[in-house]
Amino acid sequence: MTALDHAAPSVPPHIPAHLVFDFDIYADPRIGEDVQGTYAAALADAPDIFWTRRNGGHWIVKSFDAISRIVLDPEHFSVREMQIPRVENPPFFIPLSLDPPENLPYRKAMMPMFGPTAIKALEPRIREWAVELVEGVAAKGACDFQADVAKLFPVSVFMELMGMDLSRLGDFRALAEAFFSAQNDEAEMGRLSAAILGEMKALIDAKKAAPDDKLMSHFIAVDVGGRTMSDDEILAMSFVLFLGGMDTVTNVTGFAFQQLARMPDVQARLAADPSLISAFVNEALRLYGVVNTPRLVVKDQQIGEAQFREGEMVLNILCLGSRDPAKYDAPGLFDLDRKNSAHLTFSSGPHLCVGHVLGRAELRILTEEWVKRIPAFRATPGECHAFRIGTVMALETLPLEWTAAV
Repeated sequence: MTALDHAAPSVPPHIPAHLVFDFDIYADPRIGEDVQGTYAAALADAPDIFWTRRNGGHWIVKSFDAISRIVLDPEHFSVREMQIPRVENPPFFIPLSLDPPENLPYRKAMMPMFGPTAIKALEPRIREWAVELVEGVAAKGACDFQADVAKLFPVSVFMELMGMDLSRLGDFRALAEAFFSAQNDEAEMGRLSAAILGEMKALIDAKKAAPDDKLMSHFIAVDVGGRTMSDDEILAMSFVLFLGGMDTVTNVTGFAFQQLARMPDVQARLAADPSLISAFVNEALRLYGVVNTPRLVVKDQQIGEAQFREGEMVLNILCLGSRDPAKYDAPGLFDLDRKNSAHLTFSSGPHLCVGHVLGRAELRILTEEWVKRIPAFRATPGECHAFRIGTVMALETLPLEWTAAV
């Protein structure tokens, strides 16, 4: 363990000493560019459920079964607060900040635009974006995969889906990145939240004046329990989708391609047999989840030795649940032929990520178009891969190189 900051709070008396482990989710020095792998190594000796005094003091949960139990138990573990450390006026997201059954009408309103049928219809346009971005770098022999592809591809798809002005992609991308970088800065988060909500309010007003067949117009008109939604409800829903669409798929894609760049044998297999790309996506999603989902304890509960008390915060490390040695053989190994591909990357139960079908389709289609044009590539030697940790983890840079076709 490292020395704790003198300002760190004392351990609550109901938590035994052997369940206390020093870990800072925002700045732990043991985390490196293989974020999920170094996370697993850093916490290898920690209990499956433990308490850290960092960031106000909170629980961390890393096992598949314990995470599943917590996210499926809104009676004891609520989503109404999701900031660590706790803040006075936590952001409110729809449906993310609502426990069941309150979240269900909103999820139902979203599903027609995010279900398998809708995403299947969207696939040709997703592929057009993938082709455009990959062809834009293929002849160059090198790129920063994050800046040139991953930070543009899912964002472009999302903005088109919402009916946003694509010429402002850079502005919106910068807002999302700044928001996640300020996760433990309450004042900055407030400022950035207001800026994002202002952009979404302008989009609502524009779509009310000129409706179209895009997602924001759908939210304005959709029936929610016999009524339409208020602007405040639409804003709270749009905020979640903005952050997910701008950041989450970008991050998973970056980590997946960082790993693929290290596996020339897998690259060759995917290029020779594109039908294996679905298996690649499954294993990448298992290993490279980027969301760590918080919960507020609203009623005392006990899981194993851990005694959760009302008012405490819990952080579920989803990528470690999906690397649980109790659930997987060689859990940290990228195995294209793995049979057990179940994972917690999109969470589970009443808060299963609404965009999981879209996210999976985006990663699959981008990989298909990439291996057609760039079948063999590697990480540029000597170049650092900048990253971010916290409740949403990110790979900021990924320099790649390959032999360009002449």
